[in-house]
Amino acid sequence: EKHTADEMPYFLGLMAHLADRGVPSPHPVADRNGEYLQTLKGKPAALVMRLHGASPEHPSAAQCTAMGAALARLHVAAADYPAIRANDRGPKWWRVTAETVMPKLGADDAALLDEEIRFQGLYRFTDLPRGVIHADLFRDNAMFEGDALTGIIDFYYACNDVLLYDLAVTVNDWCSQADGSLDMERARAMMRAYHAVRPLKPIERGAWPVMLRAAALRFWLSRLHDLHFPRPGEITHTKDPNVFREILRQRIAHETELQLNWV
Repeated sequence: EKHTADEMPYFLGLMAHLADRGVPSPHPVADRNGEYLQTLKGKPAALVMRLHGASPEHPSAAQCTAMGAALARLHVAAADYPAIRANDRGPKWWRVTAETVMPKLGADDAALLDEEIRFQGLYRFTDLPRGVIHADLFRDNAMFEGDALTGIIDFYYACNDVLLYDLAVTVNDWCSQADGSLDMERARAMMRAYHAVRPLKPIERGAWPVMLRAAALRFWLSRLHDLHFPRPGEITHTKDPNVFREILRQRIAHETELQLNWV
């Protein structure tokens, strides 16, 4: 993700804030003046502490438990983080990006995307708990040694938004099977561990199916955009958008089950 130098203090300050409160995030190294952000060859730069471990490709229920508890601790620890950053991958971005990618899609995918944008537009969720979220806590952004979580990395989508959305992003990646359906054992493990640290409210139960769909939509859209509109001059591995299309379809098909399988 591309960011300006003005945006970096939010991310670096958050990493330090969390690390100081026991969340395993990479602590940036400050200079003599207490500043984390430096300039190297005309570009913003920072040194951060190295974390040990490896990302789990096929997470176990025990690893999902550890991740759920850590995500809740992150949300609690960040409650007094003073800086604020809007989610630049929120509903407005969904609508703009959907319009951009729509001409590239087949009829079925276009219809699914159009309907989901319409559906999500029905909801505002102004009463849900909000705070700092990681917003991208996929398996490759967590590090483990065995079943012990040793690090959470890549905070460069972090922002202030609905806490339940962050849990939905994480559950969708960590607990989905090859066909996009939820592995309920892993999902329950993650959600119950989260709930034990930050108790989920009844209003969040009602929003849960919609949040899972919103999280799937966001990453389907970003992968579609990266596939059809790659950045000039960048050699990157484009991730398959269809993974999140199928997750979205599964969340739509099993909406009632999702509310029943709560903490």
